[in-house]
Amino acid sequence: MTDVVVTGYGATTPLGGDAASTWDALLAGKSGVGTTTGEWVDKHDLPVKISAQLAVDPSEVLPRVQARRMDRCEQVAVIAAREAWSHAGLAVGKDEEPRVDPTRLAVVIGTGIGGAVTLLDQDDLLETGGLRKVSPLTVPMLMPNGPAAMVSLEINAQGGVHSPASACATGAEALAWAYRLLKAGEVDVVVAGGAEACITGITVAGFVQARTLSQRNDAPEAASRPFDTGRDGFVLGEGAGVLVLEREEFATARGATVHGRLAGIGLTSDAYHITGPDPEGTGQARAMEAAIRTAGLTASDVGHVNCHATSTVVGDVGEARAIRKALGDHPVLTAPKGALGHLVGGAGAVEGLVALLSVRDGIIPATLNLDEKDPGVELDVVAGEPRKLELTAAVNNSFGFGGHNASLLFTK
Repeated sequence: MTDVVVTGYGATTPLGGDAASTWDALLAGKSGVGTTTGEWVDKHDLPVKISAQLAVDPSEVLPRVQARRMDRCEQVAVIAAREAWSHAGLAVGKDEEPRVDPTRLAVVIGTGIGGAVTLLDQDDLLETGGLRKVSPLTVPMLMPNGPAAMVSLEINAQGGVHSPASACATGAEALAWAYRLLKAGEVDVVVAGGAEACITGITVAGFVQARTLSQRNDAPEAASRPFDTGRDGFVLGEGAGVLVLEREEFATARGATVHGRLAGIGLTSDAYHITGPDPEGTGQARAMEAAIRTAGLTASDVGHVNCHATSTVVGDVGEARAIRKALGDHPVLTAPKGALGHLVGGAGAVEGLVALLSVRDGIIPATLNLDEKDPGVELDVVAGEPRKLELTAAVNNSFGFGGHNASLLFTK
């Protein structure tokens, strides 16, 4: 069976408007968390006033007319996909022949929440102004498959458009489904990833009521603290990450630059609780074991785990326990959410990209705000400064409400 290779990538995040600036900021130890801006903030006076908003607003990138026809989660998906498509060398001029048969090109981009901002805004217009005020584009803007559909229109993908929705595991699960499509030989190229842009009153209020958000309003940059004894919840973020995945034979034939391989995947479910992970980490461990198995490797080959670690009291320790169960004590860990916040449906794709770059470049970003490691985390977590380390393979973990577990394994 063919190997699956990564030939392009793109991102827009709280750390940067593209993949390169995001990676550089992560290595430099910068934070994307700050005080939340928006009209709704003062209106609702919620106890959480911090978030990880985009470093570059979509309005600065997309033409105004095009931006108005898309929900914000669709906007970030298109921005990241355009970068990935160009980075992979697949963008062509108007009169040039495409470098991939459109019927052999698919899109798998998911979102955890989707176009809720559009839904809320249009409902307000209906209530205050009546039917004539509601946009005819309301449904295309709020539907969960909107980001994937918009990207498919951008690149003329006719080999299938898929939209997984598995909460915080969505972006990673999208990459896993792309892997399966390519392994099955159904297509030659898949543009895959995740997107989320739903920092608004109802989502913040819901997470507050679930007691999952940090309330360090006086110190936003120090709020997201994966594995730290002082952690008190995650910071809601927004953004998107997209990878271009190809069958190795196809990539070689067209002379593409290969940045690494998506060598293995693992998808499992806990069937334990709608929001809480299994405290024993059994399902998470099985996902990591499956990723290793599908890659044809052993646990000793995996030198690094890019952790889901959201900065919640229970989740971080549970993941560490699962890693020890699946891989042993030797992998070196990091947790990008200390800097990025939690991008929900976009998290797995952006953090999958971080894991890929760690393997490619031989460097692991530090976990931000890790001042005192929780004694329940009995593993080596990179903190303070990035660590140079030659890696054969790295695992990226993403776990979501509903018991979704997704592990991806990247190699050189």
